[in-house]
Amino acid sequence: MIVTETPKDLRFFKVILNSVADGVFTVDSNRIITSFNRAAERITGIPASRAVGQKCYDVFHSDICQNCPLRVTLQTGQEEVGRQINIINIHGDTVPISISTAVLRDVDGEVLGAVETFRDLSTIEDLRRELNRKYSFEDIVSKSPKIIRLFSMLSDIADSESTVLIQGPSGSGKELFARAIHNISPRKDGNLVVINCGTLPTQLFESELFGYVKGAFTDAKKDKPGKVSLAENGTLFLDEIAELPMSTQVKLLRLIQEREYEPVGSTRPIKADIRIVAATNQDLKKLVAQGKFRDDLYFRLAVVKIDLPSLQERREDIPYLVDHFIRQFNSRRGKSIVSVSPEVMQILMRYDFPGNVRELENIIEYGFVVCHGSVIQREHLPLELLDDLSSNLSNAAEAEGGDTEAPGERERLLESLRQTSGKISDAARLLGIHRTTLWRKLKKHAIDPADI
Repeated sequence: MIVTETPKDLRFFKVILNSVADGVFTVDSNRIITSFNRAAERITGIPASRAVGQKCYDVFHSDICQNCPLRVTLQTGQEEVGRQINIINIHGDTVPISISTAVLRDVDGEVLGAVETFRDLSTIEDLRRELNRKYSFEDIVSKSPKIIRLFSMLSDIADSESTVLIQGPSGSGKELFARAIHNISPRKDGNLVVINCGTLPTQLFESELFGYVKGAFTDAKKDKPGKVSLAENGTLFLDEIAELPMSTQVKLLRLIQEREYEPVGSTRPIKADIRIVAATNQDLKKLVAQGKFRDDLYFRLAVVKIDLPSLQERREDIPYLVDHFIRQFNSRRGKSIVSVSPEVMQILMRYDFPGNVRELENIIEYGFVVCHGSVIQREHLPLELLDDLSSNLSNAAEAEGGDTEAPGERERLLESLRQTSGKISDAARLLGIHRTTLWRKLKKHAIDPADI
């Protein structure tokens, strides 16, 4: 809420408002503009003489005019802070801005109108686009030296017809790399057909991969093409290739070597014009040594081998990935979340991410579900993440000789128990630590929750 001053004071306010870099304008209760500072003129290209007296939506051609924040603020008194939107300036160009709104009241508390401040984000958006250009490839975002080196090789890999093997932990982006290779290859107009080698029973896998002919088995009432046929002139992506049954490995080897295959129940080979990209979260060399994967197939698959690091090994990518996912979910869900808070970013930078990039994406998506503001805060993170992080930090502290007592720790423990009526889980959540860590601290300070 902003309370208006006397006419004498308003002269000084005009001088101040015209000196600030942010655009500022005020409206009456009917959303008619009553003042328009110099920064607002500069950002919009519209002189104050043309803006004052006009409805705000006739001056700001924004992508949120249907759900005007100023109207909501006037009706409810609820302020908007840091919301990112786009407006159209006098030249017809789109200008990204962030806005904040507040109610204007007189000294008696009567509503006179509302004020909106807005900041030009064009420079920030230009910088973001430059960073994205430098540190992204298709949907892959990274500034890790290992990934940047792969970026420089992807065009050459895509232009070739060589079989590619992508190895990396689950959630590290193997399918994204496979899609990027297909999308920039000469085969991009064909299909990218994905088959997960670990999802089908052995007896069904061959018919899924190669298809079958009528009469091949009891329910085969007509011919059915397999994934290989659907990938003709395109790319066949075999995910989790380590799960491929041994009997099918022989037939896949023939497909790679001879470029032909036989549907189940057929005795006539079919030529295949496809490219094969395979991926696994296991070390195929070890499986070969253990006799669980054919060595001849391994060497046919690994003509070009890409090893993807875990997110823990490319921790510098976390801020870029967070920004990437925020923009993705804003577009999908029609929200205007700007960022995560510094505290949340610190938490993410300290977390180990056993689920890698996919887990980070899930964390940001969860934040989008529960966050109704413009910044994802600590309370918008999954409780499992906070519990795991707290437990890991606690274990690390114990491994280093025990945690040191923070000043006032006993008082904070007691206060958290009072606020939660002695409930351990709620108190641990309030403190942002794991419940086992809380029990250990209570024991150290000789605190019995039953006494609270």
